[in-house]
Amino acid sequence: MNIRRGNPEDMKAVLGLIKELAEFEKEPNAVLVTVDDLIRDGFGPVPLFHVFVAEVESEIVGIALYYYRYSTWKGKTIHLEDLVVKDKMRGTGLGYALYSEIIKQGKKDQVRRVEWNVLDWNTPAIEFYEKSGAKVLRDWYVVQMDELGITNFVENKLK
Repeated sequence: MNIRRGNPEDMKAVLGLIKELAEFEKEPNAVLVTVDDLIRDGFGPVPLFHVFVAEVESEIVGIALYYYRYSTWKGKTIHLEDLVVKDKMRGTGLGYALYSEIIKQGKKDQVRRVEWNVLDWNTPAIEFYEKSGAKVLRDWYVVQMDELGITNFVENKLK
């Protein structure tokens, strides 16, 4: 197993893993991002994300994609957007290795928090995170406004 920083040539495989995650999370048609989007957004003049890839025998079998956020209470933080391991590689320690890489990156960057979301039905992940020392905040809700909601708000509420 080799864990390294991703590069533009890896984005096809990264997108494949993102789509595999969408299937796992019961949202198979939700992925709109393309390989070109990932290359532009991750490797342009001001990268919007960073990614670690895990390789086994030259195949990318896992990713940890993250970006920086700013907390008014804590300062600089890392948001782990996705931690994905191919189904055939689960239980091999690969997920733990990617997770560890993100936590080490947080320590290196001197962030005050690493944060991410987990679905309430993903009990194995929740147990894994809690066992590692992470706190699952069960009293917070994730709030999102999708593209249609943004358009409707701008066109109807801001007139």
